[in-house]
Amino acid sequence: MSIINNLLLFLCSMLWVCSLSPVTASVSYDDKAIIINGQRKILISGSIHYPRSTPEMWPDIIQKAKDGGLDVIDTYVFWNGHEPSPGQYYFEGRFDLVRFIKLVQQAGLYVHLRIGPYICAEWNFGGFPVWLKYVPGIAFRTDNEPFKAAMQKFTEKIVNMMKSESLFESQGGPIILSQIENEYGPIEWELGAPGKAYINWAARLVASLGTGVPWTMCKQEDAPEFILDTCNAFYCQGFKPNNNNKPKMWTEAWTSWYTNFGGPIPHRPVEDLAFAVVRFIQNSGSFVNYYMYHGGTNFGRTGPGLFIATTYDYDAPIDEYGLLRQPKWGHLRDLHKAIKLCEPALVSAYPTVTWPGNNLEVHVFQSDSACAAFLSNYDTGSSATVTFQNMNYDLPPWSISILPDCKTAVFNTAKVSSQSSVTTMSKVSSGGFSWQSYREDPVSAGDSDTSEMDGLWEQINVTRDTSDYLWYLTDVNIDPDEGFLKTGQNPLLTVMSAGHALHVFVNGKYLGFVYGGLNKPKLTFTSYVKLWAGVNKISLLSVAVGLPNVGLHFETWNAGVLGPVTLRGLNEGTRDLTMQKWSYKVGVKGEGLNLHASDGSSSVDWAEGSSLARKKPLTWYKTTFDAPAGDEPLALDMNSMGKGLIWINGESVGRHWPAYVARGNCGDCSYIGTYDQNKCQSNCGQPTQRWYHVPRSWLKPSGNLLVVFEEVGGDPTWISLGSRRTENFYSLEVFNSTN
Repeated sequence: MSIINNLLLFLCSMLWVCSLSPVTASVSYDDKAIIINGQRKILISGSIHYPRSTPEMWPDIIQKAKDGGLDVIDTYVFWNGHEPSPGQYYFEGRFDLVRFIKLVQQAGLYVHLRIGPYICAEWNFGGFPVWLKYVPGIAFRTDNEPFKAAMQKFTEKIVNMMKSESLFESQGGPIILSQIENEYGPIEWELGAPGKAYINWAARLVASLGTGVPWTMCKQEDAPEFILDTCNAFYCQGFKPNNNNKPKMWTEAWTSWYTNFGGPIPHRPVEDLAFAVVRFIQNSGSFVNYYMYHGGTNFGRTGPGLFIATTYDYDAPIDEYGLLRQPKWGHLRDLHKAIKLCEPALVSAYPTVTWPGNNLEVHVFQSDSACAAFLSNYDTGSSATVTFQNMNYDLPPWSISILPDCKTAVFNTAKVSSQSSVTTMSKVSSGGFSWQSYREDPVSAGDSDTSEMDGLWEQINVTRDTSDYLWYLTDVNIDPDEGFLKTGQNPLLTVMSAGHALHVFVNGKYLGFVYGGLNKPKLTFTSYVKLWAGVNKISLLSVAVGLPNVGLHFETWNAGVLGPVTLRGLNEGTRDLTMQKWSYKVGVKGEGLNLHASDGSSSVDWAEGSSLARKKPLTWYKTTFDAPAGDEPLALDMNSMGKGLIWINGESVGRHWPAYVARGNCGDCSYIGTYDQNKCQSNCGQPTQRWYHVPRSWLKPSGNLLVVFEEVGGDPTWISLGSRRTENFYSLEVFNSTN
């Protein structure tokens, strides 16, 4: 069988090569670099995800990426956004993929299209549509026929769409690379033979599609010969492709890390990021992609993954709002200029490496017509002076200097001389908002719009992720002879849940709120409860906070109240309520009434003035406001609220959760030394996310409807609208050159 498999792989390889044969001068590669129109290229790329900003923002963000020295824009393709139900496709608004790619093309940049269709990306369900979980017999990302059939259909859909718009480089378009699967190596290692069979099938699939451009697989050491294997990490200087005929590519140079509710804000010093990139380049790396170059916003409730915050800023060179983050953007721009000056030597020579001292290293690329040198000091405590070609060069700790002519040091990774800036949020909503409120009552078993079933059901199995909310409802009969009715020693209610958050009501009274976290989504609620003789109503509102996006067979992970649910302290001892009759209701009442939109907000009576509800659970708030003058980015300050959802003119801003305070290891931050996501954290003891991006394109000149659903309780009178401003306070150009 192995001989047959190898033959199939060889034939597919030949098919891929044949598909390139009419356009071999378009995109190919060798061990040095990607070759475009016959020329080797050192390519600088940046990840910009189209659904994480608005179409109105795209041109400016793309232009800033180009001005920052990028050659390529990298994006995933978001299956759940494009096929929300089987066979029903959506490519409009923030999901207008073709429009986004054409804007990149108009800017004169290339595209790396990472189709996946598993993407991780801290995106809901890793990019998979939820309906996929319920295809009979399916198992994700393995040698499973139902999964492969669905994956093939969507992959072919995207490829054919790109072909129909002539967007591959072989057709004159900007797409020079495509990716299939994503960081599959660790999953394959756990699965063994089924994983190996699956990844070879995926390779054969894309080889048959005739795109005329190379395909990549990241974190895939056993990628077939005709697939480019690449590195994703904070550092990739030691990475080597699995074949000596492939270029050394870094598809995710992590500019920092994502933010999760309950976690601190991560930062990566630009000095270290530049240091990592140059180490990769001096070790013959030829393709670097920053993940992220613009992170953006996880709009809506089907964007962010499990416990992922609404912000996806990622400490990227272009911030969540589309503004330049200085000095990160400027220092990297200067780095890219220096690398481009070295390109003639980098693509035509192999490095000669010497070690002039402890923790010192020199890489020289010397060809007949070009010379470039990289002088490195890996010491974390001391500066160093390196003598190179009879000249002395001073190197700060943990830094590398670039000499594009082997003489002049035009850039050092630790010497930041581009402009810096301070970002502030300034209140623009004068006089505050005029709020109205509407309170929901908890649902009870037996209500007309509930469904009764035996036992406890998994939450997503019931909701299909159409709402964050699912009511679990049951009745408890208490005999008049129960001892606690006489002693006053109330029974103990215990509810165990697979996550992710839970509100508990007994006989209409709110008992409290508990929640899990990214690393421990499961939770337990315990409280002594006051019950009376006869029928008592237990109402549990279970809340999902995104779906898992990474892990082996994450489609099997559970959410919701799965029990046990018990009452301890009765005459019988402990009563297990788990297997009795439970009723269910998907969503909260306001969702069904469409209160977040203008056509639904008039369907209920709203309180205002002195009757305005404050610090009450399950409360809807609405107000109207006029768009502020100017073009500065806008955000809502939600610091006075607890947890819930936000809409502007019917558009979902996303989940707010200021009540979730950040915990981590915040303190001093030095660029020196190896970086990881636990280094250089900030915001400990403060809300993980206080400000929530409001795109200006969502606003009308006047009469904008702002709706907030508050689960826990908050005071909306302190909500304000702010504008994001940057103040540059220092600027110095080290050198000025053109690519």
